[in-house]
Amino acid sequence: MAEQPNNNNAGAPGRPSGKTTHLTAGGRIPPQAIDLEEAVLGALLVDKNALSRVIDILHPEAFYKEQHQLIYKAIGSLFGDNQPVDILTVAAELRKEGLMKQAGGERYLAQLSQKVSSGAHIEYHSRIVLQKHIQRELVRISSEIIESAFDETTDVLELLDTSEQKLFEVAQGNLKRNYESAEDLIRQALDRIETISKQEGLSGVPSGFAALDRVTSGWQPSDLIILAARPGMGKTAFVLSMARNMAIDHKKRVAVFSLEMSSVQLITRIISSETGINSEKLRKGDLTDGEWNQLTSGVKDLEKAKLFIDDTPALSVFDLRAKVRRLHSTQGLDLIIIDYLQLMTVGGSKAQGNREQEISTISRSLKSVAKELNVPVIALSQLSRAVETRSTSKRPQLSDLRESGAIEQDADIVSFIYRPEYYGIEEWEDGDASMGQAEIIIAKHRNGSLDDVRLRFIGELAKFSDLDQGDTITMESKMNDGPGYGSGGFNSDDTGGYTNLPTPGLDGGDVPF
Repeated sequence: MAEQPNNNNAGAPGRPSGKTTHLTAGGRIPPQAIDLEEAVLGALLVDKNALSRVIDILHPEAFYKEQHQLIYKAIGSLFGDNQPVDILTVAAELRKEGLMKQAGGERYLAQLSQKVSSGAHIEYHSRIVLQKHIQRELVRISSEIIESAFDETTDVLELLDTSEQKLFEVAQGNLKRNYESAEDLIRQALDRIETISKQEGLSGVPSGFAALDRVTSGWQPSDLIILAARPGMGKTAFVLSMARNMAIDHKKRVAVFSLEMSSVQLITRIISSETGINSEKLRKGDLTDGEWNQLTSGVKDLEKAKLFIDDTPALSVFDLRAKVRRLHSTQGLDLIIIDYLQLMTVGGSKAQGNREQEISTISRSLKSVAKELNVPVIALSQLSRAVETRSTSKRPQLSDLRESGAIEQDADIVSFIYRPEYYGIEEWEDGDASMGQAEIIIAKHRNGSLDDVRLRFIGELAKFSDLDQGDTITMESKMNDGPGYGSGGFNSDDTGGYTNLPTPGLDGGDVPF
């Protein structure tokens, strides 16, 4: 008996029904479109051009019937191997995998091929099939949320975070799979290598610093990068310089979460860097006519940049996840910057325990955010005073990471900023002059080499640049001189024209940069 077109019909008498006809908790059949699934598969079997129009829309799990999932997987395998797709090749693929009987047999394939005469409407039909799949996922997730909500032992904030994550995955079409085959992974790796070869070796998000990008090949998707330094070394200045390079020069979408400075303060520092006008003059508004023209013309590119700044204080891990998910779903992010890790809180019941345990939870959470969104996350971090108590070299090392060894374990890259002139040292170890320079020390690199990269530091603009890149500076007053603050240096009382109060929990109330 022929099956009547009915979106809620699980099958037809005399036809294999598979093992996917399940009732929901309310006794209802899940949303489905069996007739359209058959029409889609039939079109794929008779129209050689149909698959290219739906391969990016449908995945095997989008089909309700198990037979249809197996048939679509076989079609996908043929497509991946650049083999023709028709009723004979699909049947051969199913026999090779030992799945012909489970897929309904050759007779069922023949019946599917007779459903349609062409693939004229396959894209429209495929989107309806996908919509039914999304509805089923929403039913499943909602049932899980309801069950957990009735459990008195459930942490509410944790449940809210998990629920949002699951819904985000559905919205992004990034439904979790338990595994991926070696064949799929190898194909992904080869495609990635081919893409890298066309990008002159940069497989990640470029920092805008040529020497640094040669070591990292750009900041890689899903990586957690820790950038640590003592207060006054220029942590914030460095990431703002990178954010500017990424957003303006490379048209990347960057989110900056500043837990210490306000959004206006941060953007003013970027304006100072972009226009070459000293930030103290910008703070006072004491500009000449020429500088006003320089200001208005210099911010035109910055206005168009996809740079998003959030200055929520004491940001919790829960709030961060919620914010980046929403921002990623609406804008699409290429990189996330957090300034800085020690000012974050855990939130919820996880906040119990000492600070070292909380920092461990925060670092693990940042790594999970990087993997979930598949974007690099750069988190600034403080170093302990052990650096300054050493009588020999002041160069930071991994053991100086403050409060938790978990930061080192979770991070894919751990890097430090070191400026010898901060300590009154005028030369590098190799005898070269160190004034107006900084070194980015890559102390851990999970997927690459370790190296030290020297950059130019322009204290008057709170800006980093490549050593061979010159900058024009417009300024009146000189920077404060004194021990540890040579030309191009700055201290906690002169940070680009901003007054910063001591932050609780920092050694000696130093202001981190």
